[in-house]
Amino acid sequence: MPVSQELLEILVCPETKQPVAPASAEVLQKINGEIESGKLRNRGGEPVSTPVAEGLLREDGKILYIVDDGIPVMLIEESIELG
Repeated sequence: MPVSQELLEILVCPETKQPVAPASAEVLQKINGEIESGKLRNRGGEPVSTPVAEGLLREDGKILYIVDDGIPVMLIEESIELG
């Protein structure tokens, strides 16, 4: 279930207040490859083991917030830093 456009218009990164937008299939594929290899950790240091079907990318492209069953998880420690 994609995040509604109305919600996307008001959501911002809790750390920098930059806008967020849906992550591309390419970004999600890269993230899921890292998850599959067991290398990915969130910013809180916890391993990420569940594939990501949807995510919100911060405007600068450095941070991904996972969307879990249509609900954006906008917690800094749960976010994923992109290389």
